[in-house]
Amino acid sequence: MVKRIQKSDLGHSLRNLMEHDPAFRPLAYFSMEVGLKESIPTYSGGLGVLAGDILKSAADLGVPMAGVTLLYRKGYFVQEFNDEGWQKEKPVQWNPAHELTLLPNRISLTLQGREIQVGVWVYELIGATGYPLPIYFLDTDFEPNHPDDRKLCWYLYGGDNNYRLCQEFVLGVGGLRMLRDLGYMNIETFHLNEGHAGFLTLELMREQGYYDSDKIREQVVFTTHTPVPAGHDYFEFGLIDHVFPPDALATIKRMMPDVPGVSMTELGLRYSRYVNGVAKKHAEVSNDMFKMETVDWVTNGVHPTTWVSSGMLKIYNKHIPGWDQDPGRLVQALTIPKKEIWAAHLAAKLRLFARVLETTGKQLDPEVLTLGFARRAATYKRAELLFSNIKRFTEVAGGRKVQFIFAGKAHPSDNGGKAVLQKIKKTAKELEDNISIVFIDNYNMEIASLLTQGVDVWLNTPMRPREASGTSGMKCTMNGIMNFSVLDGWWIEGWIEDVTGWSIGPEPSAADYESHYDESLDAIDLYDKLQKKIIPTYYENQDKWLSMMQHTIALNASFFNTHRVVREYSSKAYFIDFRGM
Repeated sequence: MVKRIQKSDLGHSLRNLMEHDPAFRPLAYFSMEVGLKESIPTYSGGLGVLAGDILKSAADLGVPMAGVTLLYRKGYFVQEFNDEGWQKEKPVQWNPAHELTLLPNRISLTLQGREIQVGVWVYELIGATGYPLPIYFLDTDFEPNHPDDRKLCWYLYGGDNNYRLCQEFVLGVGGLRMLRDLGYMNIETFHLNEGHAGFLTLELMREQGYYDSDKIREQVVFTTHTPVPAGHDYFEFGLIDHVFPPDALATIKRMMPDVPGVSMTELGLRYSRYVNGVAKKHAEVSNDMFKMETVDWVTNGVHPTTWVSSGMLKIYNKHIPGWDQDPGRLVQALTIPKKEIWAAHLAAKLRLFARVLETTGKQLDPEVLTLGFARRAATYKRAELLFSNIKRFTEVAGGRKVQFIFAGKAHPSDNGGKAVLQKIKKTAKELEDNISIVFIDNYNMEIASLLTQGVDVWLNTPMRPREASGTSGMKCTMNGIMNFSVLDGWWIEGWIEDVTGWSIGPEPSAADYESHYDESLDAIDLYDKLQKKIIPTYYENQDKWLSMMQHTIALNASFFNTHRVVREYSSKAYFIDFRGM
C-alpha cells in the first residue's frame, strides 16, 4: 500500500528530490486524453479537460505525480459544416515540437506480429508555487515503425476497434514501460482515468513474474466516468487474438476468464483497490449498473485559475487573498460588492460577444439575457430539447427577450449527434427574425473559457441519469454564472433553487435508471421556469440576480474545484497527506 508521508519527514533536500527525481514520484495518472490548452489538441472534451485540470491542481498543491497520455498528431478534429449544416471533419495541423520536448527514450512493444518503437514527449506543468509536474505523451510516429503503426498516435478516438485496441495497449503497457525507462521505479499508485489504460494491469502482472491479482489491486485506482454503454470500450477475444503477442494474450485470458471479450471497465473494476464515480448520483448508478456496492465517489471539479475570467480573478485577489491555493475561501464571496461582480461579468460578456461577431458575423445585445449551451454533441445530452415545442419556445423567448449561444462537436461516427447540430443550425436560421441563436464552430478550450465566463445562464439538459457529472457548469460557477439544469450529475449536489440556479424537470428518483421518465416534463419545466423565474429576475430584480451570483461563487465554486478533488483523492485513494508541502 502507499505509505503516508508526513510534513515532518520532509527536509529541504528531500523536497528538492521529490520535485526532480522520479524515485520520489509515487503517483502516476493515466488518461487517454489530456486537455491543457487549445494549442495542445490532445483532448476531445470533458474527460481530457478534467484530466488536465486535475494535473494542474496537483502541480499547484505539490503532489508528487506524473501524467501519462498519448500524443495525437492529427488531434481530435477541426469542425466544419457544409451548406446543409452537416458536420465535416478535418485533421488538426500542429507541431508538437512547438509545445513539447522530445526525449531520447524509446521502448518497444509487439502488436499484430510487429515490433513497435514508442517514443515520448514531455510537457512540464509548473504549479503556483513553482512545483514541476511532468506529463508524458507517448508517440509511435517514428522510423523504423511500419506505416500503419506510425499512425497509432495520430487520431484521438479515430479509426476502428482494432485501432483503438492498439492505442490502448500502447497507453497502458507502453506507458508503464516508458515510465520505467524514464526512471520511475517506485510508483506505488497508478490512477486510471477511465478504462482506456486498463492494460497497465497486464504489464504489472508481467513485471511481477507470477500471477497475484491482489498485488495488482494494491497498486491501482480506477475512476469510471459514464453510465452510457458507448463510453465503455469492449474488445472481443477474436480481435485480441489477432493483435496481442502470445504472452500478453495468455495473461489477459487468465485475468479475464470465462468471458468472450474484455470490457475495459470490468478490467478496471476487477484489478483496482479503489473505484470511484465522479458524482454521488453517478456512484449510485454505477453500483446498480455493475451490481456492486463498493463504488465510491469523488465529485469532479475544475481548475480555479484556468477558468476564472481576468476581471473575476482581480476581484478574488482583492477581496479573498489566498483563494487560488485554497478555493474553499470563496465562501467569503457574499461580502464582495455586487457592483464589482456585475462590472467584471459585463466585461466578460462583451469579450464573448466580440468573438461571436468575429466568427459568425452576428451582433448580440449585451443587455439581453444570454443562455449558453456547449458540450459534446451526444444525443443523450439533448441540446435540441429547447426546440421541442417551437410555439412555446418562441412565446417565451421571442421578441428578443432571450438570446442563445451554442457550441459543441459530435464524434465523427455519431450521426445522431451530427443531426442534433444540424437541427440547431436549421432552427437558428428559421427563427433569426425573432430570436438570436448563434452557433460557434470548432468548440475548444478557448471558446469554452469565453462562454463560461460571458453568458448569463448555463443551460444543461441531459437525459437522466446519463450525465455522470458534467464540468462545464462548474466552470461557470467560478465566474458567478448560474446553472439551469436537469437534476443529474454534479448539479444534484450544487443546486439550491433560486439561490445557485434552477432545476429542470422532476427531482431524481431511484427508478430513473430502470425506466425512462416522461421527458416532456423536462421541456415543460424548462419553458415555465425560463418564463416565470429567470427572465423576470434578470430584467426586474437585479439585486436578487447579483445575490444569486454571489451565492453561486460562495456555495458552488468554493467546492466544485480540482484542488478539492486532488485533496479528496489523496485522502480516499492515494493515502498520502500533502498538506503544507
